[in-house]
Amino acid sequence: MDVAVESNPQRALAHLTKSKVDALIVDCDLNGSGQFFRDLHRETSRANTVPLVIMGNRQGRRGVEESGAMFSFEKPISVEQAVHTLSAARNMILDGRLRYHRAGLDVPVMFGAGGKKKTSGKLVNLSQGGLQVHVDEGFDPKEASRVHFALPGTKCAINADIEVAWSDNLGNVGIRFAKMPAQMKQTLRIWLAQQYFGN
Repeated sequence: MDVAVESNPQRALAHLTKSKVDALIVDCDLNGSGQFFRDLHRETSRANTVPLVIMGNRQGRRGVEESGAMFSFEKPISVEQAVHTLSAARNMILDGRLRYHRAGLDVPVMFGAGGKKKTSGKLVNLSQGGLQVHVDEGFDPKEASRVHFALPGTKCAINADIEVAWSDNLGNVGIRFAKMPAQMKQTLRIWLAQQYFGN
């Protein structure tokens, strides 16, 4: 795990907007931390997607509570408190990474739309929220309402209602899962986690 320390709030905010950050720890006793929180919530969506851990003394407790932090330390920080809080933050970090992790694939995929003839394509990558596919010329992505494909290395097939998010002139199509049975969703989540940790 890489850690970057920045004492200047404006430089820290600039770093956040340009880099992928899994978690943010802020010392509320530093000058400019109040303005930093205001700028963070105004200028970047990371405030709602990245675990925020803040540190402050007892007198600054009101500011700690108003920051919107998911976790907080009150100084002086004990080892037990640090381990407990950072372990909880770590679980959130992993959940976030798995939610957006895309596994690259080269797997046949079938599309259906009501009673119309099925169309095939190639699955390019897969995440918990959807997939990217490559289809042949003449395929109209607006006509696709269901998808079917096998998860490699398993006996499980994914069947789900879909929504087309985007497409281009080269046959690439981005698709969101609209509806999927809960058990199938869990199977997909576990399979993606195995791919993530297997790399």
